[in-house]
Parts: sequence; structure tokens; C-alpha cells
Amino acid sequence: MALIFQEHSALMENQRKTINLMKKNLLFLVLVGLVLQVAVPQTSFGQLFMTQTGKTSFFSKTPVEDISALNSNVLAAINTSNGEIAVKMNMTQFKFQNKLMEEHFNENYMESDKFPTGSFKGKINETIDYTKAGTYDVTAKGTLTIHGVTKEKVLTGKLTVGKDALTLDSNFEVALVDYKIEVPKLVWEKIAEKIAVKNNFTLLKK
Repeated sequence: MALIFQEHSALMENQRKTINLMKKNLLFLVLVGLVLQVAVPQTSFGQLFMTQTGKTSFFSKTPVEDISALNSNVLAAINTSNGEIAVKMNMTQFKFQNKLMEEHFNENYMESDKFPTGSFKGKINETIDYTKAGTYDVTAKGTLTIHGVTKEKVLTGKLTVGKDALTLDSNFEVALVDYKIEVPKLVWEKIAEKIAVKNNFTLLKK
């Protein structure tokens, strides 16, 4: 009986891993679609750079408590032919030091069952010479979607062009009220009204 239970548990765990992998692959395909709105030949004039392991972290600082979390499975893509950029992440993949806070984040604040992903889709404003190695100051105008709310956003950052890779660093703030993220009065002193967000993506040529 114990052996049957162990085999059943192992089977359920394998099914869970398979479902999670399928969800991640589906997100990846959706992301590709976002940056390939028009067919672009991958020549020296245009190239797709992508990552499935981008890092997005956020930090909330108040006199009462500091809260931080990291997501190391962010999907990001840049199409160098037209400057299109797309970023997508699963909210449940943010990891906290405090597991209870992680539960509150997903269940009470982000409502991750209803709004499982966050995303940014936009276009880099500057003309970048992707054949020349260097670091460039960039801005991207687009739409940021969090908690089911989509708003126009201009992000700033630094784009480093290397051999067969791009590195993008971008920091910005998110005001909770803008995305209808409600904090219970019982804990409002522990959570900042504006959350600092940091992104670090290393995208490889595809």
C-alpha cells in the first residue's frame, strides 16, 4: 500500500512539473509573437535576441519593514530590426525570504490566480548600432500591465551590446494605486506606496 502511494505521489509530481514546463513554453511562444508582428528576415539588418532567465526584483522600504523579492525566470525579447521589446513574467515565480509574505503577495495583493502574469510591450526610441559594441542610454515607450491593469509607461535603462548578446538594465517605480493593488489597513504601514523595480536581462541571439 505504501509503495502504491509513493508511486502515485511521484506520478503527480511529474505531472505538475510537465504542466509547469508547458505553461513556460506557451509564455515563450506568446512572447515571440509579441515581437514578431511583421516578418523580418534574420539578416545583418535585424536579429531577435531573447532570454528565459531574466531577473526582475522589487523592493519596498518603510520605517517598519523592508520587503524584497526576486523572479529569475522572466521572459524577454528584443527585435533589433524595429526596436520592439517585450517582457513577460509569472507573478508566482517571485521568491521571498518570508514564505508567509510570498503567500500574501500572491493571494491578497497580486491575486495571481486571476492575474497570473505581468508584462511590458514597447519600442526602444533610440537608434542603436547593434554591430558596434558599447553601452547606450535607452528609453522605451510602451504599455505596462500589472494586476490586470494596463497603463502607458516610458522606461529608461542602459543597453550593452556585446558579441551575440545584449544586456539590458532598467529601474523604475510602480505606484500601487495606479494598478489597483490594495493593501489591507492592518499592514499598510509595512508596505511602501511606491515599489522600486529592478530588471537585468541578458538576451542571446536567436
